[in-house]
Amino acid sequence: MNAHPQAPDLMKMSLDTTTRILLVEDDREIAGMLADLLVEHGFATTIAGSGAAMDEALRSGTFDMILLDIMLPGEDGLSVCRRLRATSSTPIILVTALGDDVDRIVGLEIGADDYIAKPFNSRELVARVKALLRRAAFGEASQPARTAMSFNGWRIDPLARQLLDPEGSEVSLTSAEFDVLLALCLNPRRILSRRDLLALTHVGVAGPVERSVDVHVSRVRQKIEPNLREPVLIKTVRMGGYIFTPHVEKI
Repeated sequence: MNAHPQAPDLMKMSLDTTTRILLVEDDREIAGMLADLLVEHGFATTIAGSGAAMDEALRSGTFDMILLDIMLPGEDGLSVCRRLRATSSTPIILVTALGDDVDRIVGLEIGADDYIAKPFNSRELVARVKALLRRAAFGEASQPARTAMSFNGWRIDPLARQLLDPEGSEVSLTSAEFDVLLALCLNPRRILSRRDLLALTHVGVAGPVERSVDVHVSRVRQKIEPNLREPVLIKTVRMGGYIFTPHVEKI
């Protein structure tokens, strides 16, 4: 595996595939092992050894997913994740050390879609990558979710995976956040348990289910609720789950 000539910590592996993964990992041995694994399963993989190298890779191409280690030299993975989420909805899987529960929760709260703890089983990692890629394509793959919808002046477009506020401005959502909102819009005025949302969106693959779903619902509320202290669009049902209260119309 040859290093990029302008960036020693940036290495590339390419395949004849449309799915590209950016692996941000500073340990070359681990990065090489993970890249080999991903390439073996059909993913074109670019390795960046730091946040700066990641930025260079993103300037030179687009990626379908980012696999991001938290422990990086210089800017740590949580900071990188927060920065990415300010401008991008690319799916992100955080790689954490075993037992770092706080980092995992913070990672979900700042926009990561999933996480996996070291040491991990290679089959589990590949399964999580594939599950998240499927989730990212949720709107396009689901026939009932092909039609744009509106609620309270908002517009959600499953095919474009786009949310517009009542003024017509696009609101940035992560892949998981979009899937949660889409599931709610497809089931208005119906109580959806956390398990229901898990089945519809796969947002709980990082587990535990309750915490993962609650985090993503909370982040959707931050984007659409007029008053976070008294949510009126997504209401919590005690011992039940959540209910989406607006009338939803197909456009």
